[in-house]
Amino acid sequence: MNEAAAEGHSPMIPQPAATAEELRAALVRIAPSQVAAYDAERTTAMEAARARVDAAPMRRFLRQWALTVAIMRHPGRAARLSELEARACEVEDLSEARAIATEVSAIQREAAVEAGLSDQAAG
Repeated sequence: MNEAAAEGHSPMIPQPAATAEELRAALVRIAPSQVAAYDAERTTAMEAARARVDAAPMRRFLRQWALTVAIMRHPGRAARLSELEARACEVEDLSEARAIATEVSAIQREAAVEAGLSDQAAG
């Protein structure tokens, strides 16, 4: 990883295609601690898709993890999102809550564009 990526200013890896295999391979590289959750959620989504004979559960799963990878491949962006989520749990001032929500939404929109999901609502 280069110095800019280590500081969070550039992506650690290119954005993978939103396929189960490519997203998992990306997680192995950038967030190995998330692989078990990914595998469990993939199994659940596949079982739901088979039970309903409907691809929607797998589409939702792939969309969510594509967005997650898009965020996590930028360490600075991922850290900022975590910081905002932690603050949101403690904030009492409505204007501060709105500012946090606006910034979280902007992070999700930017990641959605990178993941090729920009025509869908992020979040």
